[in-house]
Amino acid sequence: MVTSAMDIEKLEILGTTHNGNSNTRIEKPKKTKNWLLVIINCAIVFVGAIGSPLLMRLYYLHGGSHIWLSSFIASAGFPILIIPLMFLFIRSRSSADKISSSFWMEHKLFLWGAILGVLYGLVTFMYALGLSYIPVSTSSLLMATQLCFIAFFSWLIVKQKFTAFIINAVVVMTLGSVLLGINTDGDRPVGVSKAQYLLGFVLTLSAAALAGLIMPLIELAFSKAIRNLSYSSLLQFQFVLSVFSATVCVIGMLANKDFQAIPREANDFGLGKANYYIIMVATAITWQLSGVGTMGVIFYASALFNGILSSVLIPLTGVAAVMFYHESFTSLKGMALALCLWGLCSYFYGEYKMMNKVMNNESTKRLDKVENEPKRLDDYEEP
Repeated sequence: MVTSAMDIEKLEILGTTHNGNSNTRIEKPKKTKNWLLVIINCAIVFVGAIGSPLLMRLYYLHGGSHIWLSSFIASAGFPILIIPLMFLFIRSRSSADKISSSFWMEHKLFLWGAILGVLYGLVTFMYALGLSYIPVSTSSLLMATQLCFIAFFSWLIVKQKFTAFIINAVVVMTLGSVLLGINTDGDRPVGVSKAQYLLGFVLTLSAAALAGLIMPLIELAFSKAIRNLSYSSLLQFQFVLSVFSATVCVIGMLANKDFQAIPREANDFGLGKANYYIIMVATAITWQLSGVGTMGVIFYASALFNGILSSVLIPLTGVAAVMFYHESFTSLKGMALALCLWGLCSYFYGEYKMMNKVMNNESTKRLDKVENEPKRLDDYEEP
């Protein structure tokens, strides 16, 4: 099982005695945390998680209306991964250590990526359709419940500990989402009916639940790998996931005849034809950056930590939507935000308590092992 970001990395010390000689072997965990890479991937997620919904909302505000197209854009940026993959491939071929420079990912990971890519295609469709009916700030707050689903599925799939503090976070963040559902008249975009608003609410919440399932499944897939995973394996996994997700969306676009409608939509776009295509490309890149960062955070930390990071970025996305699009921030929405932050603080405090408990337990175990370890002959004083 892949440990969470807050867990203390454990070292198992085994002592053996043979003919008066003591051999001590330190067994390291399969996965160690590289905090520099964690920070880098967190920064990538920061750019993608805030930029992508704002750009997608810009598409809808100025005449965009094709849901399958916007869903496709969420996965269509995978060609940009070819550049870093080529660099890593060339470096692996020039490495003297052929074992550690193994480049291609395992077939099992390819299968995982394909299956999860199909599920992610459904997530992007539900999210895009929901975002067409509700404001960015409301959508972002609904997606904050993803942490609750990630916590539950992490407990169910990768045996993440489910403490009382996580339960408290689930309850208060779910209550915050219910408050958003009550406010169906105060912040509905112009031209959106009450039924459409409620549909957007349900679809976005469903997308959060399915995304909450996918994240622990990605962590499980990484933990099932036979070989030690490299960053090239993560990029390949993201590439495969995006290809299959985009394929699902392409099928939907073909059925809906979106490809024929793209030139007409570009000509009628409120910001102009050139800006239409620029927004499409920029949105695809930011979504792909978010995906790459997510893979890195899950691998170097955990799915649950990725959910925490996403929840931290939720208020920033809402504030950005208010700043750039002048969306209303009602009192009920403020209460929902406060409840989400309360749940987040509850989770962090629970992890802090658990971290201290683990540290104390590990210190006690190490002291007991040292005290009970057989002494060497030369440790005894000569009479």
